[in-house]
Amino acid sequence: MPLVNAKEMLTKAKAGHYAVGQFNINNLEWTKAILLTAEELNSPVILGVSEGAGKYMCGYKTVVGMVNGMLEELNITVPVALHLDHGSYEGAKACIEAGFSSVMFDGSHYDIDENVAKTTELVNICNEKGLSIEAEVGSIGGEEDGVIGAGECADPEECKRIADLGVTMLAAGIGNIHGKYPANWKGLSFETLDAVQQKTGDMPLVLHGGSGIPDEMVKKAITLGVSKVNVNTECQLAFADATRKYIEAGKDLEGKGFDPRKLLAPGFEAIKATVKEKMELFGSVNKA
Repeated sequence: MPLVNAKEMLTKAKAGHYAVGQFNINNLEWTKAILLTAEELNSPVILGVSEGAGKYMCGYKTVVGMVNGMLEELNITVPVALHLDHGSYEGAKACIEAGFSSVMFDGSHYDIDENVAKTTELVNICNEKGLSIEAEVGSIGGEEDGVIGAGECADPEECKRIADLGVTMLAAGIGNIHGKYPANWKGLSFETLDAVQQKTGDMPLVLHGGSGIPDEMVKKAITLGVSKVNVNTECQLAFADATRKYIEAGKDLEGKGFDPRKLLAPGFEAIKATVKEKMELFGSVNKA
């Protein structure tokens, strides 16, 4: 099945009170593990690519080629969107050119008028080409690709302004953070999320920094309109932990255990297990 934009899967998720997982890809193993798990669980899925990961994987055209090749070779039949995560204005344009099916423009660090102006231009391009587009208001805490946020909560009125531009989905800061959550984290602001949903209606909302948020909070966020949850750190930690155990057990010194296909296999399986756990939590199993 060819790449699709994320509009239909997220509209269905919002109406059905579940969420579609966006799992960031960092290399071939990541991509293969996520796609196979989505197919096994009959779940729609969004493959997220940060600008940094895009550069690491040799550029956006390489990513598009790899993903399209896998969809065909692995006989993937569930809906898959390839989505730029936290894109700059230039990054979004580059991914549109390269063949992504969805982009995020993160204009949250601009003042609202500039965010509106740049988002409007990209919405027009995406509509013309049949792509879905995500916008952001308020900041996500932590750092990703040089964008540093303090985790400020979004202004519901500003969310309405952006939603009214015709974006497909909206990321609103509600106290969520990229990376590991600190011990003194105050939790998600459900008051903000509720107010944002009241202003934006049927617009699918996005929860960034999905790694490390307690399951009950994730479930509650989904009842309040979150239809897309982003996961990256948890897959990275699972991959690192499984790889460390393999090496510490000396498995890489046995036979041809140093072969990358063997060395990376435990991490690959750990990503699959993490993605499965998340898809079950989000409620997207058998929703393809």
